[in-house]
Amino acid sequence: MAAPAERSLLIVGVNHRSAGAPLREALFVEEERIPERLAELRDAGLPEAVLLSTCDRVEVLAAVAEPAIEAERLRALFARWAGVGFEEIDGQSYVLGGDDALRHLFAVAASLDSQVIGEPQVLGQVKEGHRLAASMGLTGGLLEAALQAAYAAAKRVRSETPLAQQPVSLAAAALRVARDLHGDLGRCTALLLGLGEMGELLAGELRAAGLRELTVSHRSEGRAATAARRLRAHHRPWEELPEALAGADVVVSTVGNGRYLLDRALVEQALRQRRRRPIFLVDAAVPSDIEPAVEELDGAFVYDLDDLERVAAQGRRSREGASMQAWRLLGEELEAFRRTHAERGAGPAVAALRAHAERLRQEVLAEGSGDAESATRLLLARLLHEPSEELRRTAAEDPAARREMEGLLRRLFRLGGGEGEEKR
Repeated sequence: MAAPAERSLLIVGVNHRSAGAPLREALFVEEERIPERLAELRDAGLPEAVLLSTCDRVEVLAAVAEPAIEAERLRALFARWAGVGFEEIDGQSYVLGGDDALRHLFAVAASLDSQVIGEPQVLGQVKEGHRLAASMGLTGGLLEAALQAAYAAAKRVRSETPLAQQPVSLAAAALRVARDLHGDLGRCTALLLGLGEMGELLAGELRAAGLRELTVSHRSEGRAATAARRLRAHHRPWEELPEALAGADVVVSTVGNGRYLLDRALVEQALRQRRRRPIFLVDAAVPSDIEPAVEELDGAFVYDLDDLERVAAQGRRSREGASMQAWRLLGEELEAFRRTHAERGAGPAVAALRAHAERLRQEVLAEGSGDAESATRLLLARLLHEPSEELRRTAAEDPAARREMEGLLRRLFRLGGGEGEEKR
């Protein structure tokens, strides 16, 4: 009976760098539908699979025996989920295998692959995806080990580098500007447009700081309702954007679909309705949601993430330095995981060797007459017979292979007298 093929890691996905907002929106899986999608992955023949669906990415992480075949099958599944042709998925998705997949998983868990480096939500999202997959029996040896290693790496990045301070500093800066502009946040309302990771973080911080009311608006009514429950907020139909804008003291926009969502005319209309009461607008989208001309309007105070960084007195250089330090830590954790996984991979061979030696020991004991010296000589002869014969046969057929095998034997049994020693 043939041994089962060894599995390797595979990731197929789309994110904010590979795909536009329309495709990401089409692929996004509502929280309540994730078990349904996981069942489809199981029915497609994936024994180990986790689905990660966030504002910025949709990815399937799997452990598979035939990565090339499963990658094409997953991309075809993505096309069906999104209701688009395969060529559209082909042009906007990525396929990562082996060490590349492992490195990507570690980077995602440590939020080094996020639009806002260091944001805290994605690790919780990975863990939730893992929990759901485990509840359906879709996690196993390799995938479970890789995920646990990714969590350990993310913990080191958060505890040993200042990277995690970046989003907190941005949120604190946004709160400072909001208070400077409006005073008591308990009298203010905020509007969250879209559901980017940084947007949710800022909205959550505003809520925690005593904001009177938060409203969420998204093109998908279901996603808006889900986010509103999570953020203890209201939700409003996307079609009512002009009215919602006029009623908001703070606006956080995270759509990033490549078109200006808030142009000069729309914001000017909102300011007229507000009788020139100011609006604090945070453009947390990549690319920008707010037309540059909006900054020219009296009463419109527009800040992007770089502006908030400057308010927080943290320049790009310190952020990049923290990122480099985090990548070095990830490299250490990746190497540790590879070594541990390789050692585990040698386990079956070591077990087989021990079982073989024990079988020979039992045979010798059964044949022996109680003479310990005779029994040990016989055991050694049987243990060494096959390796010796194989070494002689290889030496006759392939001298280069003989040298390699001899070197391995000397290394395994720590034998002296190698070619290098003979020359000395």
